[in-house]
Amino acid sequence: MQPLSLRGRPLRSRITFGAHTANMSVDGLPSERHVGYYRERARGGAGMIVVEPVPVHRTAVLTRGNFRADDDAVIAPFRRLVDVCRAETDADGLAPVMMLQLYHVGQHGDADNSFEPNWSPSGLPSYHDADGSHEMSGDEIVEIIESFVRAATRAQAAGFDGVEIFAAYHALVDQFWTPWSNRRTDEWGGSFENRMRLSAAILGGIREACGDDFVVGLAVNVDPDVGASLSLAEMCEIVAWHDERRLMDYVTCGTGSYFDFYKLMPTSLYPADLGVPYAAALKAVTTHALVQAESHVRTYDGANAVLAAGHADLVSIVRGQIADPHLVDKGRSGRGGEVRQCISCNQLCWGRRSRDYFISCLVNPSAGREFEWGGDVGPRTTEPKSIVVVGGGPAGLEAARVAAERGHRVQLVEASTVLGGQFRLAGLQPTRHQIVELIEWYERELGRLGVEVELGRAVTAAWLGELGADEVVIAIGAAPARAGFQRAVPLVDRLEGVDRPGVWAIHDVLEPGAPVVGGRVLVLDDVGDWRGIGTAMHLQEAGAAVTVVTSAAVVGGGLFHSAADVPARKRFASAGGEMRPFTVVDAWLGDRARLRSTLTGEVEEVAFDHLVIAETAVPRSSLSLELTEAGVAHHTIGDCVAARRASLAIYEGKSLALRL
Repeated sequence: MQPLSLRGRPLRSRITFGAHTANMSVDGLPSERHVGYYRERARGGAGMIVVEPVPVHRTAVLTRGNFRADDDAVIAPFRRLVDVCRAETDADGLAPVMMLQLYHVGQHGDADNSFEPNWSPSGLPSYHDADGSHEMSGDEIVEIIESFVRAATRAQAAGFDGVEIFAAYHALVDQFWTPWSNRRTDEWGGSFENRMRLSAAILGGIREACGDDFVVGLAVNVDPDVGASLSLAEMCEIVAWHDERRLMDYVTCGTGSYFDFYKLMPTSLYPADLGVPYAAALKAVTTHALVQAESHVRTYDGANAVLAAGHADLVSIVRGQIADPHLVDKGRSGRGGEVRQCISCNQLCWGRRSRDYFISCLVNPSAGREFEWGGDVGPRTTEPKSIVVVGGGPAGLEAARVAAERGHRVQLVEASTVLGGQFRLAGLQPTRHQIVELIEWYERELGRLGVEVELGRAVTAAWLGELGADEVVIAIGAAPARAGFQRAVPLVDRLEGVDRPGVWAIHDVLEPGAPVVGGRVLVLDDVGDWRGIGTAMHLQEAGAAVTVVTSAAVVGGGLFHSAADVPARKRFASAGGEMRPFTVVDAWLGDRARLRSTLTGEVEEVAFDHLVIAETAVPRSSLSLELTEAGVAHHTIGDCVAARRASLAIYEGKSLALRL
């Protein structure tokens, strides 16, 4: 919270809400969903908000949710967004500095969205798909420079304090900087100075057009593990060159690139503070511009540590403020324990965006729905009720928390001796300890909100009927199927031999105190997500020799949308695990499995000591049926309705609690 100004604008916090594509536009214009989303982060104390990128040119359109390129129609709705966010001042009367990111990804565009050829320095292939790109002429380069400047003047007309130029991840500006992608022999390529000519013209042109009061930022990245990408030393030279000429007011540094997409939004498989060393290196070579660190800085305390060490002037926390938009205010008021922390799963932020939905958050279903739900915190009830919630998994925890937050009297009962349900087991898989931390947050919040929690109680319909609560919520989850059903063999409901010794559900091997499942282990993965590959990693790293079979083309294919699939497979393979796609298990024979290739039909028997099954669970519906027969009104949420993901359980918990 130390004072800092950005081109004369005081920043109320050194934690910012950086640029990312929320994918919420309607007909290419900012929507009410956008307004609610950004307003909540403005309420939460972010020092600067960088609104998601605007494509500057018709060839720059990348996603269906992009804003209109080179169109004055965006000015009025952007003005509304800026005004609403700027009205959210803190106790000192300070509002967030409002920025707009401008981008063109060059050769990595998506012609299916732009219906234009991808423009690039030298006509190299896209890393987005199999398309090539068009080598820009000198006139076309000038056209792109002018389009950046026009976009900046449009942002200024909309009331933004400045713009951030996207030069990261091997986008167009970076392509001109990088010798691998800039093979030109004219004044735009070759020497270092020539390769800097495009960015200098863009930044200088914006300064000339928008004036000295306008903030100009620059977004860069470092991806040193990829040979085609710029090295850290080269990026330091580039940033120092721009800083010496005072072409930008700040520079923000991320990780990953189009060459290695997984580090752009690192999951729990990557270490914390991934981008901090690179920001520190850039800070060492800058004199005039502020330097911002980003990439896997998750918490208020983590940001403070980065700033205290002098590694950066600012820290961008995006996913952490999606998970809790009030992270900054809670942290600075000494309420850090109340912050709902990001679990680095990417399942609804990047996961929904990659499927062309508006982004949300697994742990915070309000994200993206603020304009519908009135923000992150539900309205206080005017008619407090007594509510009993049965089940302490994610659905029950969220329902109890939100109902109590709204002022209801809440009792939560759980049959187990611990809270969390099956979600707690997921937190015992390698790298996923943040899930356990989230459950601990729920425990603290329930205590703070006065929820009466009773563990170890087996609930019956008769007991609930006698309790006389105003509302009864059933959230008792699902149970392992223990059937070995495989979607590739739909006519076989139960795997032959599934009742023989040596067969386990993933729950059996993840539970604390579980029997040792070692030796040769076959993991049958019919779900393609963390349940299969995460359990396989757990067993392999505990000393077993694990083989994962799946009928899908790859193990963990369902993690593709969260950018965790390849890193998970790499970790498992590095530990010595084996993966066999396009394979089904025809039978378990007690000490071996009969495997069949779905490609060739070839059958073989392979020796194993254990079979562990990752499959869709079965809803626990008996209590709800008993209550219905007894005439006890109740609500059912989460896996006891249908076995699904934790994100949907938490969503249903909050959605119901807002209606009670």
